[in-house]
Amino acid sequence: MPSKRTVSTVPALQSPAPTASQSYSYSNLELDTSARTDLAEEVALAITYNGISQAVMLVTPTDLEDFIVGFSLGSGIIASPDEIYDLKLSGSGSAQHAQVEIASRAFWNLKQQRRQLAGTSGCGLCGVEAIEQALPELTVLPGAPLPPAIWLEGLRQRIGAFQPLGQHCGAVHAALFMDSNGELLLGREDIGRHNALDKLIGALIRQNISITGGLAIVTSRCSLELIQKVLRAGIQTLVSLSSPTGLALQWARRHNLNLIHLPQHSAPRVYSPAMESQA
Repeated sequence: MPSKRTVSTVPALQSPAPTASQSYSYSNLELDTSARTDLAEEVALAITYNGISQAVMLVTPTDLEDFIVGFSLGSGIIASPDEIYDLKLSGSGSAQHAQVEIASRAFWNLKQQRRQLAGTSGCGLCGVEAIEQALPELTVLPGAPLPPAIWLEGLRQRIGAFQPLGQHCGAVHAALFMDSNGELLLGREDIGRHNALDKLIGALIRQNISITGGLAIVTSRCSLELIQKVLRAGIQTLVSLSSPTGLALQWARRHNLNLIHLPQHSAPRVYSPAMESQA
């Protein structure tokens, strides 16, 4: 049995992956004009836990260590970050491999799930075999005050500084964290919206950033799997630039999560907690 260590001490490895974007040539439909443009890249990342293959995810090849940590927690494979003992990345080009060593208890629970996940960039629940896995029992949050409205003023414009890939070539989603002082601290990007949130959660863990009083921000549509990831991470407020689904709202209210939609041209909409008149 390897010695136990917390995930925050795992060094930031140099991921053996291609760059996040590469230049490609294109022409117009008349084929009389050609040019080059940068496109976001993606790689297939195979993830094994204690030598057993668990998932193959299509991801943007940046911040892969953050992704593995966030994916492990946000998917319920581990219950806490200290259940990860080691993390190694290997591979080249579009084929990457992550070998993760986890605690025996977490590995036993993983084997009981009987889950084989073939991930894509579009869905966070692909391959789940039982309805109990899609709709698990999660801990209800203790509750937290809503953020001051001033924190969200001009937020759509301010997050651009944390979306270098999106600003450069598009085709990616972003997840960001705002601390208890209303300051944007960090962001992560990925072709998959749930991947971006996994990367953010992993970065918060690996950098020992306190989530108390802070909030997560996602630029994509807010559906159930994003709610579940935030709940497992213990983040108490989620702001989405796109409208939530009905099921996501139900889960947010049931689990005491502050859920706020920030429309492009109107005031923030607080969906959860429910107002007294809606209860």
